[in-house]
Amino acid sequence: NHLSFFSGFGPFRQYLFNSSWEAVKELSKRGLGENINLQIMQLPVVYQKAKEQVCKIWTTLQPLLTVHVGLASSATALIILEQCGKNKGYQERDACGFYPEGACCVLDGPEKIESTINMKTLWKNISVEGIDIILSRDAGRYICDYTYYASLYYGSGRAAFIHVPPLSESVTAEFLGKALQTIISAMLEQCGEQRE
Repeated sequence: NHLSFFSGFGPFRQYLFNSSWEAVKELSKRGLGENINLQIMQLPVVYQKAKEQVCKIWTTLQPLLTVHVGLASSATALIILEQCGKNKGYQERDACGFYPEGACCVLDGPEKIESTINMKTLWKNISVEGIDIILSRDAGRYICDYTYYASLYYGSGRAAFIHVPPLSESVTAEFLGKALQTIISAMLEQCGEQRE
């Protein structure tokens, strides 16, 4: 039974309900089949705390895959698959008013870390009705990117990041949960192929 771990983020700025967390909760209701033990956690929009939680996930649980879901406020009807996380350039303050020392995630860490999941292959092979999916190599240098980098760093690349749009009439939590189910099932298949 493989453990996979999923995180969404808590409220920030004007978003009292963060679509990333609503989507992850919905995914956990749906499940990913019998072989996958799915655990979820809400991360705060705080650099240090999010990083500590991610480190704890990898050191204590050692999941097969960890998928982080974040809210992209600029995306109206897009799901964005992020290929890599960046180490430096974190100057925007978090919900507690802080930014990381040296504006970087891991002192002496590599500039960027790629996910072992090939997002391009994934993107070619999946479609979700009612929403566009795009690829990205820049997760935005805020908590999302920071968390992703930390997870890739501690998890030796076995992490993925998906940006989802804010909730709206057409993009409901149920819709996003179902979309995540499709995307993540394909990710897990890719993990399985890599292991063999």
